[in-house]
Amino acid sequence: MKTAEELRNLLGQIDRKSYPAYKNLKGSYRFSGYVLGIDHVQGDPFAAPSRVHIEVEEKTAGLPERLYDKQWKKMALEDALIRIFASGIRKYSFQAKGSGKSGLIRVTNCGQEVLERTAADIREDGTVILRFEVGFPANGRTVNARELEKIFFQYLPSCVQETLYYKNLDIRKLENVMELSEDQEAIRRQLKEYGLVAFVADGSVLPRMSGVSQKPMKDAVPFVSPESVRVTLKLPYYGEISGMGIRRGITLIVGGGYHGKSTLLKALEMGIYPHIAGDGREYVITDPDAVKIRAEDGRSIKHTDISMFISDLPNQKDTVSFDTEDASGSTSQAANVIEAMEAGASTFLIDEDTSATNFMVRDELMQKVIHKDMEPITPFIERMQYFYKKFGISTVLVAGSSGAYFQVADVIVQMDRYQPREITSRAKEATAGYQGLQFLEKEIQKPIMKRCPKKNTGLEHRGRIKLKTLGKDGIMLGSETIDLRYVEQVADEEQLNCLGYLMRELETHRMNGKTSICELVESLYRDIERQGLKDVLGERELPGNLALPRKEELCACLNRYRGLQL
Repeated sequence: MKTAEELRNLLGQIDRKSYPAYKNLKGSYRFSGYVLGIDHVQGDPFAAPSRVHIEVEEKTAGLPERLYDKQWKKMALEDALIRIFASGIRKYSFQAKGSGKSGLIRVTNCGQEVLERTAADIREDGTVILRFEVGFPANGRTVNARELEKIFFQYLPSCVQETLYYKNLDIRKLENVMELSEDQEAIRRQLKEYGLVAFVADGSVLPRMSGVSQKPMKDAVPFVSPESVRVTLKLPYYGEISGMGIRRGITLIVGGGYHGKSTLLKALEMGIYPHIAGDGREYVITDPDAVKIRAEDGRSIKHTDISMFISDLPNQKDTVSFDTEDASGSTSQAANVIEAMEAGASTFLIDEDTSATNFMVRDELMQKVIHKDMEPITPFIERMQYFYKKFGISTVLVAGSSGAYFQVADVIVQMDRYQPREITSRAKEATAGYQGLQFLEKEIQKPIMKRCPKKNTGLEHRGRIKLKTLGKDGIMLGSETIDLRYVEQVADEEQLNCLGYLMRELETHRMNGKTSICELVESLYRDIERQGLKDVLGERELPGNLALPRKEELCACLNRYRGLQL
């Protein structure tokens, strides 16, 4: 490891040289109170910025262990430090001048969710690591070392002291972060104790500001639970908290258009993640294995058993090992259900608006006119109760057009001007005069799929698989595009970045034609938990723009990968 003065001397030696001379700076340098690591140097001033990190030892950072001694507390504190550091460094970005991205200083832009990110890492010994990007300054394509010296010797030292030294931070704010993480974890634990799939606290603000902003809507109607479904939980810091408990089984959410049905479901979808204080949904907690299911026209399906829903197709196409490059609404939604089961889903979250109608329901008149022998689709409504009774998988369904769901629902909640009303008895009484749907009596078995992918040798270019993230729309693995637009529980673009790395790890080192998709994913996540993401991915230094997705999202990515070799 070199000293800060050696870095200053190196900067003096390369000043005004050709831009590639910056590569001589790669390495670690000890400053007063921390280590600066220069991990990757950009090729020119217009390329992606250089990757650097700051490492502050425990005795200097001074973070009390009680703030990070549990995994969920550690993740919450890392998230808080990223936000604090980002706020502090923002005023220095582009203060150093030059061409292209010269002077840019950028750290992860966290959203409303608290995610496990590589931008920050608190090690067991209390050492704090922050990873971020710096645009090394240039005049044209010539090194401007004097401007970089300002970043390394003026801006960063000041920011590190202000944002990463516990003694200089808002201690009460950090305590609140820890307390909220403990309370959120306590709710998550109590879901199982109370037989719930989700909890929505009274006073929660569910509507978002807009389609492009996930911040809470101003002047929104606070959520208040119906008395009949209200539960009260005890939290270590908040104390007693009351709200709507969504019980295991079949819950139907109904109501008029624009009254908040889909808004409630969206909050439940994202309740798999902790949320920051002030989000409005910080006490909306959903079973972490809940999966959003929707139709997805045009997606790829690889040898998936959808016969539970679709069979006896007129073209004799095999639905026990269904394969297509261009799925319809019904076949895609059937595949999504089966793949979610395979990935270990505990709850299906479904919105009628994003579902294939013929997959979801056939009313009694259609059953009379089109005999069952003529219809290859067994609609989801006929399987909902069986999913729960046989496999323990609950369903939360938003519906606004068909009252047929009243017949199978255990609990029915009406959204009325963003306020929930429990109307189960009234809805069941209303169905008494109607002829019920005719359901199959035949017992069904859970599909057992052993799809074992093998390495796609055509992906590698010069011994390496290239990665590219397409915003939140998907990723490119080599020349293969994986469309993830409709995997709706991906919260952040950085999760897609990480999915790319995980897919490359699976393709490069783990796919062998003998291990199933779910076994591959389970094994990979066990290794991540045991060894850490850095060692599993084999990276010398992790980039600071990755956020770990759930196993369910990695399974979804594999299942939408057209280059998957089975």
